[in-house]
Amino acid sequence: MHRAFTLRHRSIAAVALTAILALAPVRAHAASKEIIALQTQVQQLLDMVQRLQSTLDTRFGVLQHLVEQTADNANQMSQTVTALQQKINQQNDGLSGKIDTTSGQVQSLNDSVDELKTRIAKLDKSIQDLQGQLQNIQSAPPVGAQPAPGAIPVPADGGSAPGNAPGSSGKPTPDGAPMAGNAPPASMTPPLKETFQAGLRDYNAAKYPVATGEFQDVIHYYPMDDLAGSAQFYLGEIAYRQQDYAEAIKDYNAVLEGFSGNPKAPAAQLHKGFALIQQSKRDAGVHELRLLIQRHPQTPEASQAKAKLTAMGIHSTTAAAQH
Repeated sequence: MHRAFTLRHRSIAAVALTAILALAPVRAHAASKEIIALQTQVQQLLDMVQRLQSTLDTRFGVLQHLVEQTADNANQMSQTVTALQQKINQQNDGLSGKIDTTSGQVQSLNDSVDELKTRIAKLDKSIQDLQGQLQNIQSAPPVGAQPAPGAIPVPADGGSAPGNAPGSSGKPTPDGAPMAGNAPPASMTPPLKETFQAGLRDYNAAKYPVATGEFQDVIHYYPMDDLAGSAQFYLGEIAYRQQDYAEAIKDYNAVLEGFSGNPKAPAAQLHKGFALIQQSKRDAGVHELRLLIQRHPQTPEASQAKAKLTAMGIHSTTAAAQH
């Protein structure tokens, strides 16, 4: 019985072994298909990665080329801008030089016009004096004519009769000629330069009443001399320091109208503008300062006028002719 049992177990083991041997190739074959499929997928993935790498390399090359082109264009643009900036700077320098030259020419032209106006005014004054003398000569009675009964004799030179001229005593001079009633003798006329210098010293020493008399003497006895224009300016300065702005403007106008070519004319116009502003005549003062800048652009007074307008918050280049 035991033998039969052992044989039976041996038969079962043999059958099992046979089955295992029979099934083994099937499982091996199935595993081989899976490996092959896996290898195929891996190969496909490798091919995709290679294609992607190739695409990236191509696009990176194109991008790098574009970057290089952009850098070259930027460098060229920078060089062009630099050259253009240099050209603009050169043009600005040239234009500034031309503007300075033009300003100097304008100022020279204005100075020439002012000097011509002054000469014309002096010539007109001389003509008026000559006309007055001619009228006096024409109004004098003929030599040898008998005066009317009761009439006061008139000298042949057109002067006042003795005893009738204001301030005249009617007494003859030592040489027998009657003394003129209006014009002082030549010996009483004060010297021009000494009188002006004395007025200037008294002005600087704040002796304004004395300086005023001396400047007025210069204007009275030498009305056509350039120092008369300077004396007129200092009369305006005295009035300005005493805060008599109306009188100062009057004196400054006398300088600008009668002595427009005088070296003190720019200062007279500057201080006239200041005096108008002090009188709360802002627009008129601004007009004078702008006119000064336009007529005398290269002077220190023009710089002071610009500084004043800037402090007032006003642009200094607006055309003065608009007012």
